[in-house]
Amino acid sequence: MNDSTHNKLLHHIATGFGLLFLIAYYLIIDSSGFYDWVMTQMPEKYSGAGLMLGIMIAMTPAFFIWKHYNRWVERKLGVTGKYYEDGFYKAPEKPDDNKTD
Repeated sequence: MNDSTHNKLLHHIATGFGLLFLIAYYLIIDSSGFYDWVMTQMPEKYSGAGLMLGIMIAMTPAFFIWKHYNRWVERKLGVTGKYYEDGFYKAPEKPDDNKTD
């Protein structure tokens, strides 16, 4: 197995550990009763929206950690790629009027 294949395998394993972290984080917050508390703050007919709001609030720190963990793993293993968010906020390229197709 060459280094590239070995690093990809290690990257997949590390990503799996990160996913386990996200699952555990969700379950810990769920067992704390936070989601139920947020749902009780909403009118009963909007309890589903309250649950979604609670999940978004609670999981934001976990996904922030996930992002930095993935970047760290990729830097350590030398795995490269393009991140969607890296180009999302860039100004669109202007067309070149002098260019011929």
